[in-house]
Order: sequence, then structure tokens, then C-alpha cells
Amino acid sequence: MYAITGATGNIGSQITELLLARGEKVRVIGRDANRLRTLAGKGAEAAVGDLKNSAFLTGAFSGVDAVFAMIPPDYSAKDFRAFQNEIGGSIADAVTRSGVKFVVNLSSQGAELSSGTGPILGLRDQEERLNRLAGVNVLHLRPTYFMENLLMNIPLINQMGIAGSAVRGDRKFAMIATRDIASRAAEHLVRRDFQGPVVQYLLGQRDLSLDEAIGVLGSWIGWPDLKYVQFPYDEAAKGMVSMGISPDVSRLFIEMSAALNEGLFAVGRQRTADNTTPTSIEEFTGVFAAAFEAASYKKAA
Repeated sequence: MYAITGATGNIGSQITELLLARGEKVRVIGRDANRLRTLAGKGAEAAVGDLKNSAFLTGAFSGVDAVFAMIPPDYSAKDFRAFQNEIGGSIADAVTRSGVKFVVNLSSQGAELSSGTGPILGLRDQEERLNRLAGVNVLHLRPTYFMENLLMNIPLINQMGIAGSAVRGDRKFAMIATRDIASRAAEHLVRRDFQGPVVQYLLGQRDLSLDEAIGVLGSWIGWPDLKYVQFPYDEAAKGMVSMGISPDVSRLFIEMSAALNEGLFAVGRQRTADNTTPTSIEEFTGVFAAAFEAASYKKAA
């Protein structure tokens, strides 16, 4: 039995489906029973409750062979770092109380840095928190920039005919598809092939710039001239707030974007067979095109 936090998200849902396809027993954890229903219909056991509730999580983690742990984002949080630490502390406490011995923890590129990385600092805190647990083997997955982040450009493309963010368009850095993170996490959950605190970097198929990525995606959706635009930090921050992201989360995202622009993480990383994953930006175009088509259809309707 495996317990999956963030089970309805991009990574958690894919881990769950991979494990179920292998005939494994999976307990999916989340606050919304309706959102867990699809996975439960495929054979998962649903545990409905709040990740802030350590007693609930202790029960959800009890009797499992390994836990996939992550701090799901709350983009409306007034104090995002406080939110991260509350969830992270609850997870760590539940791991201890339930007696879990193996944890695959979703961290990030840049978690090795002690400042200037925005929301990644909360993941650094969680790594350190889990590392302090006696007798628990923890694998920290540090993936790079998610290709799924590119989906946030779809409203902008539909409204203004451009893609853009605060990140430089010409900066090459590593990008990864979440399905590759899920695949790696599922394998380690089943094998439990790690001891003590261990870090594993995941760098995606290759480095590329946002100019290049948007060019590939634009051609696929029938916009061969689609351009990527870097927005000034203050303008990008205002844009995020207008989308419903809290001012604090917006501020942290801008800090993270600046760190990426300065090459502090995900840039120029040495690649190996172990940290390079298979899905290319060309293969990801199917995911992007489906989301773009669905958004365009809703807009037309």
C-alpha cells in the first residue's frame, strides 16, 4: 500500500494511475471527495481530509509501505511560506507518528540554495525537516521547471496573441514533463531503493529557452508566428494578481523568476543518464494542444 499526497494534481494523479496499473494498492489523500472520486473509481482508496490535520494524516499514512509527500500549492495564500511550513510540519509529524520508513518527497531544483528562490525556499525547509526524522529513508526528487507551467500562457495567447512571463525568453534551462517525474517517483516507491536522505535531480530531456519552447508549441496549435515576451517584474506581478494569485505568492514567483534569469538554478546543469528524462517539448505538444483547444472551445461557447 502506498499513500499519495497531492493525489488530484498533475504528478500525484499520474503516480496513482501508474501504481494502480501495476496492481498496487494506493491510498489517495485530499480534501475534496469529488475530486478523488475518479481515482477511487479506478481502484484507489480515498482518504478525505486536510493536510494541515496531522492526526488525519497519521491515520492516512498508517499501514503503508511508502509515502509520496508533497506540499500542494495554495496560490491564494496570504502568507505562502507560513502555509508551506504548516503543511510540511504536519506531513513530517504524521510520518513519525505512523511509523512510515520510506518517503519520496517532491522538492525542486534550487532547494540547495538558502535564499532568493521564492517558493522553493519552502521546499528546502521541508527537505531539512524530513532529514531530521530518525529512522526514515527519504528520497528528495529535485525536478526542474515543469513543462506544464507553459499551460499558464493559454489565456494570454487567446486574449493577446502572445505568450509571456517574467522569465527571459533567451535563457536556456532544463524543462521536464510531469509524467516523467511521476514515472520516477512511482518506481522508487515500489522499489524503495534508497537509504537515509538522498537527493535526485531530474532535468528533463534537454535544455531549451522559452523562445524555443513557445515556438514549438505555437507551430503545433497553428500559430507559427507566436512570440514569447518577457514582461517587467512589476507588470508580471500585477498580471498574476489579476488572475487571482495572492500578492505574497506573486512576489515569491517574481523572486523565483529573477533567480532563474540570473542562472542560479536549472541553468547549465551537468546531465547524466540518471537525471535526464525522456519526454521532449515536441512530445509535450499534445498535452498543450489539448488544453489550448479546450480553452478555446470554452471561450467560444
